[in-house]
Amino acid sequence: MRSMIEVLQQQSERLGDKDLYIFLEDGKTESGRLTYAGLDRAARRIAAGLRQRYPAGERMLLLYPPGQAFVEAFFGCLYAGIVAVPAFPPMQPEQMERLFAIAANAAVCGVLTTSGLRAFVESQLAQTPATSGLTCTPTDALPAAPFDPFPAQTTDLAYLQYTSGSTGAPKGVMVTHGSLMANERVIFDAFGHSQRTIGCGWLPVYHDMGLVGNVLQPVFYGGSVVLMPPLSFLKRPVRWLQAISRYGANTAGGPNFAYDLLVRRFDPAACAGLDLSRWEVAFCGAEPVLPGTLRRFAETFAPYGFRAEAFYPCYGLAESTLMVSGPQKLTPTKILAVDRQRLEDEQVAAPAHGCARTTELVSCGHSWQDTLIRIVDPATGAACPDEKIGEVWVAGESVAAGYWQNPTASAESFGLTLDGEPGLRFLRTGDLGFLHAGNLYITGRLKDLIIIRGRNYFPQDIETALEGCHPALRPGKYAAFGVENGAEGGEVLVIAAEVNRRDAKTVDPQAVALAIQTAIGPRFQLRLHGLALLKAGGLPQTTSGKVRRADCQAGYVSGELACVARWESGETMREM
Repeated sequence: MRSMIEVLQQQSERLGDKDLYIFLEDGKTESGRLTYAGLDRAARRIAAGLRQRYPAGERMLLLYPPGQAFVEAFFGCLYAGIVAVPAFPPMQPEQMERLFAIAANAAVCGVLTTSGLRAFVESQLAQTPATSGLTCTPTDALPAAPFDPFPAQTTDLAYLQYTSGSTGAPKGVMVTHGSLMANERVIFDAFGHSQRTIGCGWLPVYHDMGLVGNVLQPVFYGGSVVLMPPLSFLKRPVRWLQAISRYGANTAGGPNFAYDLLVRRFDPAACAGLDLSRWEVAFCGAEPVLPGTLRRFAETFAPYGFRAEAFYPCYGLAESTLMVSGPQKLTPTKILAVDRQRLEDEQVAAPAHGCARTTELVSCGHSWQDTLIRIVDPATGAACPDEKIGEVWVAGESVAAGYWQNPTASAESFGLTLDGEPGLRFLRTGDLGFLHAGNLYITGRLKDLIIIRGRNYFPQDIETALEGCHPALRPGKYAAFGVENGAEGGEVLVIAAEVNRRDAKTVDPQAVALAIQTAIGPRFQLRLHGLALLKAGGLPQTTSGKVRRADCQAGYVSGELACVARWESGETMREM
């Protein structure tokens, strides 16, 4: 089959009234179910309404809360040959700015939403000339009408996946029907899915992991999935586990922070009666996977049937549709202990006996099907040998077609070649890592790398060392980055960290700086230069929970980072 359009039509004929989606409006209460045949009918109805107004190939902005209406609208766009542009309904000024940028870049012809949101969306879009003239169509009000789905080719655009903006302005990744189908096959094969598989997810549906993994993959494998809003998980994380238990889900996952959050908010009373024994693929991606997180979660939830071997650390990115690598299902997670000092010199070596400078890295598995992974020296463009750190490059059918209306960025990242591998076109991911025994290990982002006195430091390592160093800091809400300082002759270290709400007005930045210096000094031989303490929720992050360190750095340098307190090394700190 060439597209998800054909997949849904076939599944509708074969599986008809089988429940495809089960929606939990608050993470607990069912708000509706949608069968395969029901989705096919809804997609045809919406597609008929769209094609009366717009030609195939136009871009359409999708602004929906998570739930059934979004799913129906997305497939309606596919059936109509309209290029969907999923985005989050704006609630805050900074979200409006991003939405305007997306709408302008994609040159969308209109907006799809619900009847309940229409007035709000129109009022928001009216704030700027770039979007004020867009027609807002509530898809739940479109009448039933016959429609024959668009005969999509593999090279046709399926949708534009706008990146989270962790390293700059949002860019629209051009996901074709061919790359989407290729990646769905990769996930299907790697996760070992079947028609008996039940998924359970809360990830944002406008993000690649939530869309490709939670919304589209169940259609591909012919099973069922339970979906809840992200906010319901963030407010009461245990409801995700309760849903996994209640519906007997086999596949469920999210970023590293999700598992940490469940451990931090663990409540034995709320977990009474949980059965996690049927959970076979607990995928963990979207940021470096931390071994401590996996261990704490497995220890905490083992009494409820969770198996440590269910953990599935994986690697992926929107530019490769979603998944790039992962391990064999239900195998012990590979954790590699390495000498941190050698790692800072871009070499991978086992630590000497008794070495105190040791760090652990989690394997993200291997590539699947036709996907190829190479490690490349970002300075020379030459392939690196195994156990040498470089930039991760990826080739295969899952790689997207480039960035929409951005030929410069596309040329920098897509269609690159390597000596000795004629005919292959690679995507440079911007991520740093290495290969060891056929497995991929991610060490960080190339643009996030901190270089002080000629030595490389990975911000994730520094951020991990901050856990528990001061009671006023929110767990996991840190960003380490470097800023240029002429007096120091190069980059210096700065930390941005969120402060607990109860401590925001009374926190002593000098005391926090001292605690941070105590935590990182002996381990990294680094001196803290600056500290920005932020209110709860003030740390710039992507929709998948990645820290936007470049934005932190820019905001710190410009003075625009909203701080409740700030400290710099020119201030007295006698203990240092």
